[in-house]
Amino acid sequence: MDHIRAQATESRRLRGTLLALTAAGALLLTGCGAGSGGNSSDGSNKSGGRNLPLPAPAQPSGGTAQGEQNGSQQGEQSGAPDREVAPSPDYLSTFALDVDTASYGYARRTLASGHIPNPSTVRPEEFVNSFRQDYERPDGNGFSVTVDGARTDDSRWSLVRVGLATRAADSESERPPAALTFVIDVSGSMQEPGRLDLAKDSLDVMTDRLRDDDSVALVTFSSEAETVLPMTRLGDHRGRVHDAIDGLEPQDSTNLGAGVDQGYDTAVEGLREGATNRVVLISDALANTGDTDADSILERISSARREHGITLFGVGVGSDYGDALMERLADKGDGHTTYVSDRDDARTVFCEQLPQNIDLTARDAKAQVAFDPQTVEKFRLIGYDDRKVADEDFRDDRVDGGEVGPGHTVTALYAVRTKPGASGHLATASVRWLDPDSRAPHEESGQLETGSLHDDLWTSPHAFQVTAVAAYFANALRADGDRWSALPGTLPLDELATRAHKLARASEDKAVQDLATAIDQANDLDICDIGCTT
Repeated sequence: MDHIRAQATESRRLRGTLLALTAAGALLLTGCGAGSGGNSSDGSNKSGGRNLPLPAPAQPSGGTAQGEQNGSQQGEQSGAPDREVAPSPDYLSTFALDVDTASYGYARRTLASGHIPNPSTVRPEEFVNSFRQDYERPDGNGFSVTVDGARTDDSRWSLVRVGLATRAADSESERPPAALTFVIDVSGSMQEPGRLDLAKDSLDVMTDRLRDDDSVALVTFSSEAETVLPMTRLGDHRGRVHDAIDGLEPQDSTNLGAGVDQGYDTAVEGLREGATNRVVLISDALANTGDTDADSILERISSARREHGITLFGVGVGSDYGDALMERLADKGDGHTTYVSDRDDARTVFCEQLPQNIDLTARDAKAQVAFDPQTVEKFRLIGYDDRKVADEDFRDDRVDGGEVGPGHTVTALYAVRTKPGASGHLATASVRWLDPDSRAPHEESGQLETGSLHDDLWTSPHAFQVTAVAAYFANALRADGDRWSALPGTLPLDELATRAHKLARASEDKAVQDLATAIDQANDLDICDIGCTT
C-alpha cells in the first residue's frame, strides 16, 4: 500500500495539481490492533481503570503503518482545497462490509462460563453489529448511509459512526424461494450439551418455518461425509426432513473438509434458478481429520462461489469453538457467521432472523470513508482488521467485498482527532455494492460536518451510546498491557457496566441488558489488566 501511495503522490507532483504532503504526522493509537492469541488476558496494566496517556508520537519513515492513518498538513499557500477532490490516500479508509456477530456471541458464552475470551477471538465490529440501530432504511435494494459522531472527554477526540442499512426484511411470503443445504457436524465433540442437540432443535424449528416452495438438503460429517437427504422441495415432505434430522447422532472425529466438499457438491446438484442457494454450516469448527488446511478448504468454497453463486452461512456452537476457521470459511464463501449458545439464540437466528440470514440484497459491498485533511488530524477504524481493502480497489468490482441481506445494519466506528479550532466538513462515507442478480454496481454517500458532532458522548442518542459501550468492551477484552486505554473516552469496566445498565433500563432492550451482564461478568473475574478497578 505504501508504494502505491508514494507513486500516487509523485504523480500529483509531476502534474503540478497538488502540493507535496509533508512527512510529519504521528502514528495514531499504536497498540490498538488485534489482540494476542493467549487464552487469557494477563497484561501488566495496573492503572486501576484510569485513562492512560496516548503513546508519544513516532515519526514514520515512509507511509503509514498497516491499520492506521495519519493526517498530514497541506501546503499552507495552497488555500482551502476543493471539497469535491478526494483527499490524499492517507485520509482514506476502505473495508469490506461485515455482518458477522459470532465473536460477540462466543464472548458472552465464554464469560458466562467464568472464563476470559481469547483476545484473538474478539472482533470489535462484531460486538458493535450485534445491536439494533436507528438508521433510516432505503425503500429498495441497496443501502442508506448515516454518518454521525460525538465528542469524548479526551482532548479533541470524537467517536464517529458510519451506519449502513438495507431495506427491512420482507415477510416470509415475499422473499424469493430458498434452496438450503445444511451441513451438520456430527463428530464426537458435538455430543456435548448445547451442540448437536441444539443444532437438531434449530433445524426442526426452521423446517416448520420455511415455505412449501423452499428446498432443503442435509449433509452430515464426522470422519466421513454423507448426504443424508438430497435437495427436497418441502411441500408435503416436511415429515421426511424431520425424520432425517431426528436420525442425527454423534459419531467420530471432525473431517470438516469432507463435509464442506460434500455440502457444496450437494448444493450444486440441487441448484435452483431464481432461488437463494446457500450452504448452512453448523459446527464447532474443530477440524482434526482429513483436510484440516484452511486454505485448501477455502479454495473449494471460493470456486463454488465464483461458478455457481452459492453463499455460506456459518453457525457456530460449543464451548470450544474454532472461531477463526469458521469466520474465514464464511468470508471466502461470500457469507457471514453467527454463534448460538442456547435455544433462545437458535430460535432468533433460524426464525426471527430467517429472511436476512438466507436472502441477499447486496454482493461485494465495500465502504470507503474520506476524512477531510483541513479538519482531521488523525483517525483510526475500530475493528475490521481482516476486512481492510486497498483504497484504490474501492471501485474495482473484481475485488471481493461483503454480502448483506435484508434487515441488516453495518456499523463502523472511528476514533477521530480534529485539528485545533477545526470547523466545517469532517468526512464523507460511501458504500459501493453489486446488485445480487444483475451484478450492476451502485453507490450511496453521506457526510458529516464538525458542527453536527454531539457535544458529549454520554448525552448522545441511545443507539450511539450502545455502540460506544460495545466497542469499549470489545477493546477491553482485547487488552494487551495498557492497549485497552487507547480508545478515547474509554471507561473502566465497572463504570462501563453502569452505563450499560442505565441504557438497558431506559430502552427495556434485552440485548443491551445482556451486554451489561457480560460486562459485569468480566469485571467480576477481577481482570484488572482490562479495566476493572482495584
